[in-house]
Amino acid sequence: MRRDVVDIWDMVENPVKTREGINVNLSGSQGEGFRLEGSDIDAMFWPNNHRVIWELSQSQYYNTHRQTLILCDCSDSPPGFTLLYLLSPSMNRQVQRACIRMNNRHYVSSSKYRQIMCLDSTQHGPCASGTIGTQDYDHAYCFVCDFWPPSASSWIDRCHSWPQPHIVDDIVKNGCHFVAIGHKLGSHEDHEWRMSFSLAEKKLVCAMNHCQFLTYGLLKFLLTEIINNGVGDDDKLLCSYHMKTAVFWVIQQNTIPHWCPQNLLGGFWVCFKLILKWVYEGVCPNFFIPENNMFLSKIHGEAQHQLFIRLYGLYEKGLAFLLHSPSIRFFIINVLHNPRLSICTDEHTLISETKFDVNMFSEIQCYASLLRLNPQSCMRFLDTIEQMISSPFLTQNQVLMLQKLTANVLQSTAFILHMKTCAHKNKLRYRAEKISFYMLKLAAKLGYITDMLYIAMYYYRTLRYMEALSIIEMIKVKLAQPYVMYGDHVDTVMYTEAVGGQSWSTKMRQAIAGEVILYNKIHYISELIPEQQSALLNNLFVLIVPPFILLYMLQILCYRHVDTMRAKTAVDDLQTLIHYDHDQLISLDYRDISWQILGICQQVTGNPQAALYSYQQSLRQDPPNEILQTATEMRIHELYR
Repeated sequence: MRRDVVDIWDMVENPVKTREGINVNLSGSQGEGFRLEGSDIDAMFWPNNHRVIWELSQSQYYNTHRQTLILCDCSDSPPGFTLLYLLSPSMNRQVQRACIRMNNRHYVSSSKYRQIMCLDSTQHGPCASGTIGTQDYDHAYCFVCDFWPPSASSWIDRCHSWPQPHIVDDIVKNGCHFVAIGHKLGSHEDHEWRMSFSLAEKKLVCAMNHCQFLTYGLLKFLLTEIINNGVGDDDKLLCSYHMKTAVFWVIQQNTIPHWCPQNLLGGFWVCFKLILKWVYEGVCPNFFIPENNMFLSKIHGEAQHQLFIRLYGLYEKGLAFLLHSPSIRFFIINVLHNPRLSICTDEHTLISETKFDVNMFSEIQCYASLLRLNPQSCMRFLDTIEQMISSPFLTQNQVLMLQKLTANVLQSTAFILHMKTCAHKNKLRYRAEKISFYMLKLAAKLGYITDMLYIAMYYYRTLRYMEALSIIEMIKVKLAQPYVMYGDHVDTVMYTEAVGGQSWSTKMRQAIAGEVILYNKIHYISELIPEQQSALLNNLFVLIVPPFILLYMLQILCYRHVDTMRAKTAVDDLQTLIHYDHDQLISLDYRDISWQILGICQQVTGNPQAALYSYQQSLRQDPPNEILQTATEMRIHELYR
């Protein structure tokens, strides 16, 4: 399900990015289907009008007037690394600025390119690292090659039993990428590029059976919670990529004849022993290019010796060392205390319907908020979605994700249309409003209950306060139903009685509430524009608001124009909710925006002292969030004037 959701996000986002000159792909553990605490969102970005080739004869496959060709020069680089030199001038400014001259050729320097592309972020290996909202990210800026590397041809010959031939063919025809980092022992470390097989690895992880995937997950826990526990970032010698490589090698070499749930710990132990052997020998062969020893520049000498002693100490304890993993210990202790219990690893044993739905709708909400909507992209997204709707190959999970993305795009398009036509003559404005309202009604039929809030926002923006209040009352009634699911808050019995066994589409429309996503280049409520601009200053393209907070805000803003007493009562209700809610209707991540909105409502209803307190509370939330800080400080300054 998780992979399906990510794949649909990729399929919708990529055609739009391609037209903007960029390709993007979600990689790493998120793309593989893991949701481990503290894991980043990893993404790769590359210009679609630049292509890397291995030999000059491959240039015949490209229109050199439209494509900038880059030739590999591996002659003086370690295995798995190369220099890249331009065969023709690039019109890309970042590429131009990253060029250096060597041997009368223009090479693209990896260190310069990385420095340019990571300007607003922290450099982490070849990636730009940072935080968007509450989510950490690693963005790798790279180049693509449509051809399989000659140095990786031995990998094709090794694929006798795994993966299957059609997967091998698919991987090979999609080539590889080059990420901006050189080999520490290479002659041109600052200018070399590393070959990346991230997309191939994603396909290989998807080709794992259930037991193999669980083994990979166990190795991740071994790494983060045991091997690297208490070790500083600079002293961590092993990484998740080494764990993944070990699983790949063990599967392909048929070390384990039967990968099945009953043999889960046996498979894990074989992988662990392989890692121990690699550390002892100081050699970790890259899965695609074995000549590339991934330990060469880091795991050697005293560091290698100390790491081996640490791992060998675990080996001597046997599988009991898994008791040191907080994530695993709970399950093992349960079985030790009650031998009749067993840890279920059977892929045919399903979790409850409600638990699955909680995970699925949370996943959809998360990735729907990652869609980069703005006035230039909405029509392109609608184009892409229209082409995808008729595909017979979409899974049920993918259809549901597409349905929610469609709702988001329609809502944004409606508000953009209003922004562009609100100053026009009456007839044109009337037609635009009619189309916008139709799109919002359609989006409400496709999305969550809380997607009706966009209709209320539209009514407020077009000064139809009574209509907005009518919609708000309708939403209140729907949200008050005892079976409504919001995040992981749900009454399992009520939810099952109300919508159990029904289609996911029906559940989404009748029983699911989600945060409201406001794209910061689109104006929804004029009173929130400073907050959206503050978020944009921090490179955040969405502002996320808890639905119950936004519902009260709209109610207060509308009553302010039609019934001031009711407006003040609604402010009191909002204040009570924020003061006494304990992570039920307001997640800790959104308490800052909730206090901010309370302050705005108190200010517009004539209570500046209370507003000042609320703004100060917004700044005091833990962890501190810089996203709203500019807007909050501006509002506090206004109150002091």
